[in-house]
Amino acid sequence: MPVTATPAEHRLLLHNISWETYERLLAESVENCGTRFTYDEGNLEIMVVSIGHETPNRTLAAIAEITAYETGRDFVRAGSTTCKRKDLAKGFEPDSSFYFRDAGAIRGKDEIDLATDPPPELVIEVDITNSSLDRFPIYAAVGVQEIWRYDGQRVRFHTFDGSTWRLIDESLVLSPMTAAQATIFLERDRHEKASEWLRALHEWIRAQA
Repeated sequence: MPVTATPAEHRLLLHNISWETYERLLAESVENCGTRFTYDEGNLEIMVVSIGHETPNRTLAAIAEITAYETGRDFVRAGSTTCKRKDLAKGFEPDSSFYFRDAGAIRGKDEIDLATDPPPELVIEVDITNSSLDRFPIYAAVGVQEIWRYDGQRVRFHTFDGSTWRLIDESLVLSPMTAAQATIFLERDRHEKASEWLRALHEWIRAQA
């Protein structure tokens, strides 16, 4: 009997959705941590994720946290917190997100209001089945600085320079982590014991100092 792989994500794209409907759906799904909503001027993508999506997401988030820790950076984990701007008609729920420079301004908040609060500086995006809604313009519009994106094969780092997104080899917000090294550690996490993986990651970062 053939074995069918379970998709890492299930996606549904809807059109002509009002902002009020978007906010109602957000409120109704607040307890469902496996669902992500992305809204862009009437277009709404609903994504339901599986362990094949969440495992690389959590691994990349761990890489970001440990890099920050080993390099003495303050940080706040914002996770998949809903980020939305009604005036821009845009909203998203990242797989993971972080504040570094603005950690102090966000720490202790129960909600993030992008009308007054800064956006996350780093967003992690796992996009194995290819999103039907391009989120990069949404991230740029609200001011996200850097994206770590995993497509099921490799990790790529993107930074927004004020006019366009461009690929970078080394993170600008979390140097010395590189896209190549993040890909290596993501793959190693699939096969190594957690203790061995963590030790190797800590040692690699310290060796770059």
